[in-house]
Order: sequence, then C-alpha cells, then structure tokens
Amino acid sequence: MRVKVGVNGYGTIGKRVAYAVSKQDDMELVGITKTKPDFEAYLAKERAIPVYAAGEEFLPTFENAGFEVAGTLNDLLEKVDVIVDATPEGMGAKNKALYEKAGVKAIFQGGEKASVAEVSFVAQANYEKALGKDYVRVVSCNTTGLTRTLSALQEYIDYVYAVMIRRAADPNDSKRGPVDAITPSVTVPSHHGPDVQTVIPINIETSAFVVPTTLMHVHSIMVELKKPLTEKDVIDIFENTTRVLLFEKEKGFESTAQIIEFARDLHREWNNLYEIAVWRESVSVKGKRLFYIQAVHQESDVVPENVDAIRAMFELAEKWESIRKTNRSLGILK
Repeated sequence: MRVKVGVNGYGTIGKRVAYAVSKQDDMELVGITKTKPDFEAYLAKERAIPVYAAGEEFLPTFENAGFEVAGTLNDLLEKVDVIVDATPEGMGAKNKALYEKAGVKAIFQGGEKASVAEVSFVAQANYEKALGKDYVRVVSCNTTGLTRTLSALQEYIDYVYAVMIRRAADPNDSKRGPVDAITPSVTVPSHHGPDVQTVIPINIETSAFVVPTTLMHVHSIMVELKKPLTEKDVIDIFENTTRVLLFEKEKGFESTAQIIEFARDLHREWNNLYEIAVWRESVSVKGKRLFYIQAVHQESDVVPENVDAIRAMFELAEKWESIRKTNRSLGILK
C-alpha cells in the first residue's frame, strides 16, 4: 500500500516534508499547494511536483503570471489519503473543516493548538498513540527537540527547567526578527513546557528569549533527578538515542555556525540537521541536578516526525520499523 500524500503549504516546512515523502517507498507525493507563483512554485513544477492553488481566490494570481496549476486545494483533497498542513500558524485549524468534508486524514504542525488533533506526536516518544488516528499534530521544532532528549531520560526525571534561546527568524525570512536586541518571552513560564506535556507526562517549566540569529535554537536544560545518574550514563543514553547527536567543542563545534556547516558538509538538502545536537562537554551532573545544552535546527527537525506520523496513522509499520525506514531514507545518522 502506498499512501497518497498532499502537502498544503510549500514553504520552509512544507517543501522539506514533500521531499521526505518523495523518498519513501510506501508513500506517493500527489501534489502541493501555493498561494502565489513564486520561485518555490516554479521549482516544484520543474521537479515534476503537481502544483495546486491553495484556494479559488488565488487562481487569478497564477493565471496572470501564466502559471498553469493542476487545480485547487479541493481538487488535491479528492486525490489524497492524507494532507500534511504546513500553512502559517493558525491556518491549520481553519483548514480542518475542509479536510473533514473531504474525508481525508490530516497532519498539523506545532503552530496549531493541541486541540486541533487527536494526539500530539513525537515518534520515539508516543508513536503508538497515533496508530489509526485521523488527525495528528506534529509538535513544534522546540518541543520536538526537548521531547527527543527528555523522553530518553524520562525514568530519571523529577522536574525540568529549560531556557529556550530562540532564533529570530528562518534564514529566508527578511521581514521578522529583532535587530541588535534580545526579546524575552512575555509569558513566564513559556508555552513550551505545557506543549512537551502533551506528548510525555513530565514536570517541566520553560522560559524563552528571541535573539538575532537565523541558524538554530539553543536550549539550556536543567533536570532534577529522582534516580542517580552519572555524566557517563547520560552520554551513553544520548549515544543510543535515535535522532540525537553529540558534538564536541574540542572538535571545532564551538557554536551553531559549525553545526550547520557540518550539515552542509553532509551535502544534505537545505543543510537539514534532522538530529538534535547536544554538546558533549555541556553534560554535567551536580548532585541530583543534570545540566546539558542542545541545539535545534528549526527548519528540519520535525520533518522525520511528519513521515512517521503518516505511517502510524495508516498503521503501515510498527514504531521502530518506521523510524528506521525514515532514518535510512533521509540519511539520519542514528
């Protein structure tokens, strides 16, 4: 069985998910939607990906540009089994009625509230909860990053406090972000902790700051331990956790710039770093407190989760079979 997949929204996340779907032997990318005939739409067409207008109201824009679309979103919905909604924050909830009317399953992204779906999802943490579901929310890049490492430590956790140092904008977004400024979150604790709790049941609080960079997010994490752990124990756990990589400062990984350069050197599409990067030297245990620092590539860490969510929703594979297939297809290192 090959699941027919559509992607509604072909921007930062959507185009990466579309690429990942096209690499799966049990999925077929049927088409993507755009609101305008920009360079991404033209490149999709050059790659033989059918392009649909995101709605009837966008058709004149394509017609005026002489860009022939395959139809509209409603036409795409008639051809797919599942739609991955990668539209801007808040749009997914509005689009849900369209998906329900068309009778197709849907995957939403972390910009939507948890209530939009039946389950919030990170593959290694709660794959089984998405089995057979019609509506799944892949949580945000930050929540995915936190959940990947914290779920590996879950049995040892009493309480977590994490500080999120967030990138201001994606590299291609020239309209957002502070210039020569650090912006604290107006809400303390921030929403990231409660979002983690939609996936795994742990005690966690978070705060967040936006800083003028585009490359990655960085998390400074402190864990109150309920069971003893040594630094070697933690490093061994992370070494054996899928989609988590340890980087060493002494090997040149002094900042997020070198981590992204590593992704470039792997010749991955869009410099994707699907894995969460943990600085090995940052892992420290002081009594009952564990500290570590990790970096999250906000453009790509949720991509494999979307692929695994599709398999879970259609019960194509059990958890670790799906994770292994996705990892192999995208060149994820472990």
